[in-house]
Amino acid sequence: MSDYNWCHGPECHTIQTQSRVRGSGDSKVLRTIKIKVYHPNNSRLWNYFCNQNCLMSYMQEHLQEILKIAPRSKALETPIKIEKEKYERHKYKWADNGISNGYERVPYQATRTIIKSVDND
Repeated sequence: MSDYNWCHGPECHTIQTQSRVRGSGDSKVLRTIKIKVYHPNNSRLWNYFCNQNCLMSYMQEHLQEILKIAPRSKALETPIKIEKEKYERHKYKWADNGISNGYERVPYQATRTIIKSVDND
């Protein structure tokens, strides 16, 4: 396997940057970016795209074909357990009672919702 890949972005070769200019004399071209593969055994996105713009252009152009690889006809669901927990919180209220002007701390009961995974085994 090569240590480099060419960017798969469909418009990569049209973006006008100096790093894409190749050739000599009057025969200059804009060339697709060559990407160094740092992790050949890992199929990271950035081994195939030089930037976010090229990735999104590729996705937009090939989205329907990508979705046909693994179509989803129904929603996925994960069983969970919901727990409600009461705890004490404080809010601040403006107190203008003649004794002191300023904020006073007022306690109240709040409810926290905790989502826990359910072991299916």
